Amino acid sequence: MLDNLLDSSLHLGFKTPLMLLILVALEAVLSADNAIALAAIAKGIEDEKLQRQALNIGLLLAYVFRIVLILTATWVIKFWQFELIGAAYLLWLVYNYFTSEEDEQHPHHSLRFLSVWQAIPTIAITDVAFSLDSVTTALAVSDEIWLVLVGGTIGVITLRFLAGLFIRWLSEFTHLEDAGFLTVGFVGLRLLIKSIKPEFVPPEWVIIATIAVIFTWGFSERSPALLEKATSEESTSPSPKAALRGSQSDNAND
Repeated sequence: MLDNLLDSSLHLGFKTPLMLLILVALEAVLSADNAIALAAIAKGIEDEKLQRQALNIGLLLAYVFRIVLILTATWVIKFWQFELIGAAYLLWLVYNYFTSEEDEQHPHHSLRFLSVWQAIPTIAITDVAFSLDSVTTALAVSDEIWLVLVGGTIGVITLRFLAGLFIRWLSEFTHLEDAGFLTVGFVGLRLLIKSIKPEFVPPEWVIIATIAVIFTWGFSERSPALLEKATSEESTSPSPKAALRGSQSDNAND
């Protein structure tokens, strides 16, 4: 179906913009689980300013790696060992997260970094591990390298925007960080299966549906601390009627 659409659009002179639109859409869809993983990694830094710095520098480094990966993709895809290494790294990341200790200061599992320079390479390498799958998908759609490069560039920009949103949401939703690392583990398992037994890899719609279910669970419960804060603010702030009565009383006294 996609081939027929592209062939017909070629006669109309719209093949290039259509291909670019498809690549951007693919990057946006495939970036959601990546974005939440990078946000959770950056969240391991206490200072919010340093979190943004880690994301900016880490994704800039990741962008360089993506370009190298795209330019060498025809060679990389010949070696299943790259996918095996990527799978092992993602599963190691998930293991480190779920085995991290919880305490009063950190009531949930989390990856913690002593400095921004510890988080930056983790962000960059995580993006590269995710890109092993997305780049091969993009090349399957188009063999025009420059188009894939443009799509990858837009994908990194989208990724930075989404990661910024997820950092805020991680503090608002109780299960979202766990859900993010579950998707990381899911992607890692998919890469592992793909590197060993490609014929057992589930179809794309199964992967997208599974990730959607995990994300739905992640957004299912708001943080109790935020709910208590909102309730406290509502109880301490005067109601509009009380404020009006107070104002009328002050006027009468005057």
